[in-house]
Amino acid sequence: MPDDSTTPPLLALSNRLADLVAGVAPSVVAVHGRGRTAASGFVWRPGHVVTADEALEADGDLAVSLPDGRRVEATLLGRDPTTDVAVLKVDDAETPALALDGAADPRPGHLALAVGRREAETAAHFGIVQFAGGPWRSRRGGQIDRLIRLDLRLDPRSEGGVTLDAGGRAIGMAVYGPRRTVLTIPSATIERVADQLARGRRIARGYAGLGLQPVWLDETTARSLDLPEGRGLIVVDVDPNGPGQRAGVLQGDIVAKWDGEPVRGMRELSARLGPESVGRTVAITVVRAGQPKALDLTVAERPAP
Repeated sequence: MPDDSTTPPLLALSNRLADLVAGVAPSVVAVHGRGRTAASGFVWRPGHVVTADEALEADGDLAVSLPDGRRVEATLLGRDPTTDVAVLKVDDAETPALALDGAADPRPGHLALAVGRREAETAAHFGIVQFAGGPWRSRRGGQIDRLIRLDLRLDPRSEGGVTLDAGGRAIGMAVYGPRRTVLTIPSATIERVADQLARGRRIARGYAGLGLQPVWLDETTARSLDLPEGRGLIVVDVDPNGPGQRAGVLQGDIVAKWDGEPVRGMRELSARLGPESVGRTVAITVVRAGQPKALDLTVAERPAP
C-alpha cells in the first residue's frame, strides 16, 4: 500500500475509517430479541454482551450471532430502560471484549462511526458529532453521564452497536433518541449500569404510587399557584399501599407542583423519579375541590415487575 505522502487524502481517510471498523468488528454481535429484525450489541466482558434495552421485546428467547458465524443462546442478566442498557450472558469465551474509553471528549464536528452487525456482516455508519453536552436525564429518569448526539443515519439493525471517534476509541453505544435522533450512551454510563446489572442488581427507580393523566387547570387556579402554563396531572388511581396513599393524596386530586416546581407533564415527572429520588421526601401541591393543599410524599422504590 502506498504511504500517506502518495495516497490521495480522501482515500487515506477512507482507508483509515475502514481500518477502525475492522478493528472493533470482532467484538460486535447481532442480537436476536425483537422479532424478525435483529439489533446489534458488543462483547463488554468475556461471555457478556451489552445491547440496547429497546432491542429486546421480551426477557426470554434470546440469541446472539457471533462474528465467526456461530449463533448461541443468550440469557438476560438485567435491563435498565431508563438508560437503555441491557446485559446478556452467552456461553462464549472466544469473542474478544471491547475496551470502552471513558476519557474520550467528543466535541461538535468530530467525526464519528457507528458499527453494528447484520448476522455475519459488519455494518458501518459515518457522520459527525452534532451536539455534545454534560450529564442529562432521560425521559424515563435515567442518569446519563454525557449528552452525545450524532448526525448520521443509523440502520435499525445497528442499534445497540458501538460508537467510535476518529481515533478508534469506543466512546459508547449507538441508540435511537426522541424523534429517531441518534444518540450515544457514553462509556461511563455503560460501565456503571452494566456492572450493576451483571451482578444481578436492579437499577432503582422512584415510585409515587399514583396513576396520573395530564389535565389543564382553570386560569384562576393556575394564576394563584404561579403556574405559567396552567398544566397539572390528575390522580386517576392511588396504590393503597403506596407513597401517595400514605401522603394523603386522593383520587381526583390534581398534582400541580412537585418539590416546589410546576408539573408540566408525565415525562417530566418520570424524569424526577430517578434512582436518587428513592427515600427522598418531597413537598407536593395538589388542587382538591378547587383549593391548593400541601402534602409531603416520601418516594419509594418502584416494585419489581
